[in-house]
Amino acid sequence: MTPTNREIAEHLLACYDTIYIVLGESAPTLSKDAYVVRTYETARAYGALALELREHLEEPTSAAIPILDEVLHRAVAGDDSGALVLYAMAMVVGPRLLVSLLDARTALSPDPGLTALFNDASMVCVKEIRATGEVAKDQAPIEDAEWQTLARDLSRTFDEAGNAESLGISH
Repeated sequence: MTPTNREIAEHLLACYDTIYIVLGESAPTLSKDAYVVRTYETARAYGALALELREHLEEPTSAAIPILDEVLHRAVAGDDSGALVLYAMAMVVGPRLLVSLLDARTALSPDPGLTALFNDASMVCVKEIRATGEVAKDQAPIEDAEWQTLARDLSRTFDEAGNAESLGISH
């Protein structure tokens, strides 16, 4: 069954809200200043996307995306510096969100407003991934084997949940 435009938009809104809430709540708990700032900025960017989509939908319903919430919370718990949650956003969540946005645009019934919002969201996602890379390149490399195992486990969590390629639009 093909999802409606509203169902697609509400799903993406839930993704944005989950990212916004987890990153916004987590940023002040992180220990590395550069990662704190980047986490706040990423939260703010996704919060802005959520606000635009919420205004477009007029009284949408939204609940956290459990797998996304789990992955982001695990990343925060696994590394208090903030490096792991930013890794999760840039390497685990961001690419999957981009696929979901592409799937959403493909599945939409004609709706120029939603198409434009999803195009903008894709650009924001790419911008946030690149900005995280810029911050990370100025930090010391992480060579801790336990950290690297945690990072791999975040992707594995999505794989095991059946969301290997996206955050659920195409399923």
